[in-house]
Amino acid sequence: MTETPKPIAYLTGEYPRATDTFIQREVAALRDQGLTVDTCSIRRTGSEHHVGEEQRQEAANTFHVLAAAKSPITLITAHFAALARRPGAYFRALFLALKTAPPGLRGFLFQLFYFAEAAVLAQHLRRKNVRHLHNHIAKSSCTVAMLMSEMSGIPYSFTLHGPDIFFAPDHWRLDEKIARAKSVACISHFCRSQAMALSDPKHWHKLHIIHCGVDPDLYADTKPPSGHRLLFVGRLAPVKGLPILLRALVPLIEDFKDLKLTVIGDGEGRKALEHQAQTAGLAEHVEFVGYKNQTEVAEALAETDLFVLPSFAEGVPVVLMEAMAAARPVVTTQIAGVPELVENGQAGLLVPPGDTDALSRAIATILSDPSRAADMGAKGRQRVQAAFTVTTEAARLAQLFEGTAQ
Repeated sequence: MTETPKPIAYLTGEYPRATDTFIQREVAALRDQGLTVDTCSIRRTGSEHHVGEEQRQEAANTFHVLAAAKSPITLITAHFAALARRPGAYFRALFLALKTAPPGLRGFLFQLFYFAEAAVLAQHLRRKNVRHLHNHIAKSSCTVAMLMSEMSGIPYSFTLHGPDIFFAPDHWRLDEKIARAKSVACISHFCRSQAMALSDPKHWHKLHIIHCGVDPDLYADTKPPSGHRLLFVGRLAPVKGLPILLRALVPLIEDFKDLKLTVIGDGEGRKALEHQAQTAGLAEHVEFVGYKNQTEVAEALAETDLFVLPSFAEGVPVVLMEAMAAARPVVTTQIAGVPELVENGQAGLLVPPGDTDALSRAIATILSDPSRAADMGAKGRQRVQAAFTVTTEAARLAQLFEGTAQ
């Protein structure tokens, strides 16, 4: 009789939320392949970040570390259990927390908080009989994962995205996390190269390129682009470059009087962006619609003619994969791992980040040539089907968890 494999667990800082639906998709794909996946989150995400019943259900079934740690009984019990079960490992984890603390009192205190959370997480994972923990993002939640692993002996791995963690690798002790992880999933060659630059060569064999992915079948019935409708999807944060896009639209509306940009997403920058659109005379051309769920984003892509993402810093944006899966041409910036997904002139056009004129020209080039736009869209869909499907990438992740990845 075949024994059912023990569960694995996923951990992020906040799960689920509208801006990270790719993690939820990945979890679902692993479950479809027969794995039992227990989801954990450090913080409880506000309900305003849940779009759709599927996310609300996922949130209800997720273990929240901080919420559990706020119970004195739970916290004390977890630490006594960890100390009693593996006393040497418990103190090694405490030493590791102190050794990897960022400079200053604040860094020291937060590291103690992460240590406290690690014991609570370890207790939960033991109760669930979890055999492996996987983390996304590699920042504070991965610190908790690393300390939990040292304390409990449960191995961990993580998906490394960037780019922000590469701005402060010493603060987040990326070198130590790579050294202690069972494996690391890097979302691009660029990402892996940064990990190699920041880690000891003896650990480079752990660094595997595994993309985030999408399900192309969700975008199979889209008509070819033929109009002047633009779409942006993302957090309304400065790093996404949306002010540059709004500036780029101003000269375009003279030639494309029916041009319309739909902005899906939200964030603290929304009011300023709405004000910019108003004062630039774009009020009739730009619509801010807030967060939307995966189905609604797919519907928006089916109705658009060009997807634009003018970011200043990215990993490999999943939203670009979604647009390409929907056979939509894209205009985006030539940064980090983006050229590994979008080859300039094939699935779309790449422009220098922050270059308003180049962005305007690229948008005009595609909107002026529906035949070329349709050809780019078709090539983009082929690219995603060949290398960025969630089913294939999840299967490769599962091999990482089992230690069988090549």
